[in-house]
Amino acid sequence: MDTRQSGIQQLLAAEQEAQRIVNEARNAKMARLKQAKEEAEKEVAAYRAQMEAEFQRKLAQSSGDSGANVKRLEQETEEKIEHLKSQAENISHDVVQMLLKHVTTVKN
Repeated sequence: MDTRQSGIQQLLAAEQEAQRIVNEARNAKMARLKQAKEEAEKEVAAYRAQMEAEFQRKLAQSSGDSGANVKRLEQETEEKIEHLKSQAENISHDVVQMLLKHVTTVKN
């Protein structure tokens, strides 16, 4: 009976040892998963920060370009207006003479 008792004790001890090993493996797995999750979150945060910086850089660059474009367009518009005023001034005398000629000429 003693050998039986000792066999049962050995089985119980082996079962407890197996349970301890399984628990350690489960805990190690959970720790690895937690660590992997943390690393993935860090990578995602770094990528997000990089993309945000890229977006802000492009936004600032395009805003700067639009300001330059506005100034360029304003300057071109002013130049065209001055050119048109100059042309109108040059031909205004001829236009007035032509209008007077047509208004004062009587046709039968």
